[in-house]
Amino acid sequence: MKYLCLIYEDEASLDAMSESEWNGVVGECLDAYEDLQRSGHVLASEALEPVRTATTVRVRNGRLSTTDGPFAETKEQLGGFYLIEASDLNEAIRIAARIPPARRGCVEVRPVQELRQDEPRAGRP
Repeated sequence: MKYLCLIYEDEASLDAMSESEWNGVVGECLDAYEDLQRSGHVLASEALEPVRTATTVRVRNGRLSTTDGPFAETKEQLGGFYLIEASDLNEAIRIAARIPPARRGCVEVRPVQELRQDEPRAGRP
């Protein structure tokens, strides 16, 4: 089963790091990524540019509107993701716990819903 691990961190605390601290964080994340990739769990992973580069898009009544910035203002911002393969939620949680930002921010684990025309929507009207 596929799970999306959404990585949330406080960008202000990352911005306040010295260059050596930042390099340590990046190195730790790259090591964890390589470990998860070797184990066969990672299908895709990407870091995101800072939240100040985000644009939120909405279409209401056929009208497009855009807003600079993220969807919601929070202390922690979405900084990246891992798309993983796991046998069940418990394994996905164990994998997410190995992602270094889980120690500074949080990692949200969500099952990926496979959309198919011939199946009813699980848990939705």
